[in-house]
Amino acid sequence: MLELRHLRTLIALRDAGSLVEAAERVHLTQSALSHQIKDLEERLGSPLFLRKTRPVTFTRAGERLLALAEQILPQIRMAERDLARLAGHEQGRLHMAIECHSCFQWLMPTIDHFRDHWPEVEVDIPSGYSFDALPSLARESLDLVITADPQPLAGIHYEPLFRYEGLLAVGKQHPLARRDWVTPEELARETLITYPVEHTRLDVFTQFLTPAGFTPAEVRTAELTIMMMQLVASGRGVCALPNWALTEYLERGYVRALHLGEQGVWSTLFAAIREESRDAPWMEDFLRTARETSFAVLAGIKPA
Repeated sequence: MLELRHLRTLIALRDAGSLVEAAERVHLTQSALSHQIKDLEERLGSPLFLRKTRPVTFTRAGERLLALAEQILPQIRMAERDLARLAGHEQGRLHMAIECHSCFQWLMPTIDHFRDHWPEVEVDIPSGYSFDALPSLARESLDLVITADPQPLAGIHYEPLFRYEGLLAVGKQHPLARRDWVTPEELARETLITYPVEHTRLDVFTQFLTPAGFTPAEVRTAELTIMMMQLVASGRGVCALPNWALTEYLERGYVRALHLGEQGVWSTLFAAIREESRDAPWMEDFLRTARETSFAVLAGIKPA
């Protein structure tokens, strides 16, 4: 029998492009996912996709089920929202802060989608909480904080959204531009351009430079990503940013990107919320929408 989990699996397989990444998205092992698909194919008497192709190529049967999934799953989602309203769970407040300068690329479409489906929930991004976001969440001045730096606070739950790699952007003429990765010692000889936040909140320091005992030759700050890219492209320094924040500039050939160390530096982005709001239907829907939107618009991220 065809089940909703099968439809969700096929959507994940299409969006991820491989069994490995699809398994991560639906929180299964690759073996369990392969078994689920094989079992479904045996029930239907038809293969759903061509093995050993990347990205995955679906058969006509697979394409038909994908079309069904695109029709059915949004209707299920809408019904769940309607049932929550009928149960009286529609009222709420979602005041949030973002400890991530480059998060608006995926957060804005998430908020737009959420407002369309939960008009009764008050959504706002009040100013003045950039440097006191998590304590403000605990004090109930905020309801959600996007952060990559979780702190142990009583009553606060950290919901992982996705994993991302920090990359070092350098100018195309920079001596490091021909390299695939950089060492902490090499980065210590550079002018590092960062957002104007504490170094303890930047992965390039906490996960790369500081553990190795190095500091940059100079630190320069810029408010906006485009300003940082202008400085990097003109040879005024280098900067470390999430891989998705660099996609546009890399595609345009504006800068080059290197891994931080041979293995790279990966971090997790979280949505911090209070424990009592975890089960609110509108909060669950916002978090689900945030994940779906992130994987739809960002390149290079992985399931948390």
